[in-house]
Amino acid sequence: MSQINAKTYESSTPTSVAFLGLGVMGYSMAGHLASAGHQVTVYNRTATKSVAWCAEFAGASSPKGSHNHAATPRLAAHNADIVFCCVGNDDDLRSVTLGPDGAFAGMKAGAIFVDHTTASANIARELGAAAQHMGLHFVDAPVSGGQAGAQNGMLTVMCGGTSAAFEAAKPVAMAFSRAFTLLGENGAGQLAKMVNQVCIAGLVQGLSEAIAFGQRAGLDMNQVLDVIGKGAAQSWQLDNRGKTMVADKFDFGFAVDWMRKDLGLVLDEAKRNGARLPVTALVDQFYADVQQMGGKRWDTSSLIKRLK
Repeated sequence: MSQINAKTYESSTPTSVAFLGLGVMGYSMAGHLASAGHQVTVYNRTATKSVAWCAEFAGASSPKGSHNHAATPRLAAHNADIVFCCVGNDDDLRSVTLGPDGAFAGMKAGAIFVDHTTASANIARELGAAAQHMGLHFVDAPVSGGQAGAQNGMLTVMCGGTSAAFEAAKPVAMAFSRAFTLLGENGAGQLAKMVNQVCIAGLVQGLSEAIAFGQRAGLDMNQVLDVIGKGAAQSWQLDNRGKTMVADKFDFGFAVDWMRKDLGLVLDEAKRNGARLPVTALVDQFYADVQQMGGKRWDTSSLIKRLK
């Protein structure tokens, strides 16, 4: 079950859309599109997930009839005005967009492909060029907000693409977004997501060291977090992860494996553009330590486990 939480939907014209990838994020995102009144056709590599999604959202309002699932990305994209996607990495993205069974082959002229995968800026530019060559539009649109943001329909979306494609997609994408912002041409969305992950890596390591230090000093860290959370040290990580870190709970949230994938993208891009990321590179290695401890699926806040 998706555990989608209630959201008040802004009015937008009911639209025929497809959603490719019904993982931790995509399942709920597609659900919000259905609940907002859009006609949704879904595709997932494991077809049973698509069948389950259709069964769960059979009652979601759509003036165009029931929602469907398709056997290939191409079939899912057929007749869709907008194709949304959220898969694992660059290779997964190529597999659902390109080739005879890919979405691009099934999309009608002028349709828009909106990719919510956290991937490289290079793949965004590559697919943007391929889409343009085929008379399609491509928007790279990675998200921040995690599983809870997807379930609540409150994701922050960072976009790269043309203003025309962005403006056409935005009213529909607001079904699962709190902010949907254009930051530049294809690739800009992915680069902005990299900035986001650099910030998080440093924040979580700092919070880990602070809590471990306070515990060694004999402080009541829940009380300390309540106090410093009202001052300059306040952050989303402190508010949402501080007390679970104190309680040594990490079986939820954004997995360490996923963060390492994202930081790998960051460090590869930094090699190309010459950015110096000494702290990010170090924290990436700390996450490797957590993986070795068996924490591949622990939340990213598990960095503190190295310090105990």
